[in-house]
Amino acid sequence: MRGAPGSTGADQGLGTALAAEHAAVYAYGTLGARTTGRLRAAMTTAYNAHRARRDQLRTMIIAAGGTPAEPKAVYELPITPSSPAQAVELAVLIERGVTGAYLELAATTDPTLRKMAALVMQECVTRSYGLRPEIDAFPGMPPRTAPEPTPTSTPTTSQ
Repeated sequence: MRGAPGSTGADQGLGTALAAEHAAVYAYGTLGARTTGRLRAAMTTAYNAHRARRDQLRTMIIAAGGTPAEPKAVYELPITPSSPAQAVELAVLIERGVTGAYLELAATTDPTLRKMAALVMQECVTRSYGLRPEIDAFPGMPPRTAPEPTPTSTPTTSQ
């Protein structure tokens, strides 16, 4: 779905977010089939969350008079998970991708859409951090480094 020239970008932002949710639903379906135990429960929870967002976006696009894009039959995954570590890696990549897709929607002039986008991005970051607790630097910011040691005063000896 593309926004008209001069539009606020909401139409295109909704389409971008929907495409990301379609891909996330596909990927989490794969992950749910390849994991077990607590990891599978986490993947199922994420799958359900992305499916609900996908359905919400479709409804919003239709209500705005648009035609939502349909999902692809197959998505090429950057990782074919064959271990729990690879499943976590793929899930983190999914969440980062969806977060990035909502950035465009967060830049619209509609405060309701901006709030929704911010909340979705927060959910994605929380899910990603729950799987692998690390934080990347914001774009344009220097990478995180180890904290500098605190200087200590060394006693000097007077003679």
